[in-house]
Amino acid sequence: MSTQLEVLQNALATALGDRVTTVVALGEITLTVKAADYYAVMQTLRDDPTLHFEQLIDLCGVDYSTYGDGSWDGLRYAAVSHLLSVKHNWRVRVRVFAPDDDMPVVASVMPIWRAVNWYEREAFDLLGILFEGHNDLRRILTDYGFVGHPFRKDFPVSGYVEMRYDEEQKRVVYQPVTIEPRENVPRVIREENYGMK
Repeated sequence: MSTQLEVLQNALATALGDRVTTVVALGEITLTVKAADYYAVMQTLRDDPTLHFEQLIDLCGVDYSTYGDGSWDGLRYAAVSHLLSVKHNWRVRVRVFAPDDDMPVVASVMPIWRAVNWYEREAFDLLGILFEGHNDLRRILTDYGFVGHPFRKDFPVSGYVEMRYDEEQKRVVYQPVTIEPRENVPRVIREENYGMK
């Protein structure tokens, strides 16, 4: 008798063929798909009755530039989705790499799952991944005037500007900031007979 994981693996192989690369680890299946096949594969995952992934639970962006302690030799940016089939009670992870590291672009899957709207906006805001076909791709967590994408591995750890709300201008303003390095030495106060019986 085959396990549910084997049944899912066979259904994925039958429906998707060689459009995906499948990895099974820790009882989970991860599909890696090329950017050119991404939209069609996602539509098949939803519409094929043997798979029936009717829910997109999550989508996040990933920067692989320092993955494996810098030994990663593949493309830099990926969008990783987690899908759920309530009907069959199984899950799958789908990963698509943006083919251009300088301008990471992958197709939006909003026409397939409307719930992905804010997830794609978050991946755009924090990592700069563009989702082609998304009808409202704008920042969601950082300020509209924010420069850069803070979850990129090469984003500076300490900033050079400070953000605050200016009551007179009625908007957020940025001002240069300097940070003085300092060393904190904790002050320890003990009772006279501490540790003595």
